[in-house]
Amino acid sequence: MQYPPHSRTLSGSRRRSLLVSAAGTALLAGCSHGSGESEESTGGSPSLTARARARAARESAGLLQRYDAVLAAHPAAAERLRPLRAEVLRHTEAFGGTVTKGSPASASPSSSASPSASAAVPADEKEAVAQLAAAERALAERRTAALLDVPGELARLLASVAAAGAAHAYLLTEGAR
Repeated sequence: MQYPPHSRTLSGSRRRSLLVSAAGTALLAGCSHGSGESEESTGGSPSLTARARARAARESAGLLQRYDAVLAAHPAAAERLRPLRAEVLRHTEAFGGTVTKGSPASASPSSSASPSASAAVPADEKEAVAQLAAAERALAERRTAALLDVPGELARLLASVAAAGAAHAYLLTEGAR
């Protein structure tokens, strides 16, 4: 017995399935640990894991500052941006960064704002959100590329946060249409 073909055939990849497959690939890549360096400090210098975690915290804090700058310049975008900003805050904290209420995000008490975070926010809300999406996308790509260089647990965290960043970029660009 033959079954009739689907009345609706899908051609090409859907964006959602691309995000899911990218996240799955990132998670699988995170499971294989090629570096022989342990997760503990070696010889008095910070371990690969500690350096990567601190870098990820700084990058997330910088992204958080970008969200804050866009929200300050374009309060009408708050409903759309606040949930994504809240996730970026959780990512900063997951990597060990700290953020005190009412102060700019920082990965450590002595860290300074990144140059990209202090850049002027465009007066046009759509352009400001587009730049925020580009920053999310670029950071997600850097984190995905770093997966093979870090040990298991941190790789899984980076993969998860990279997938979330890719989803944020998608939501910021698709929501503008």
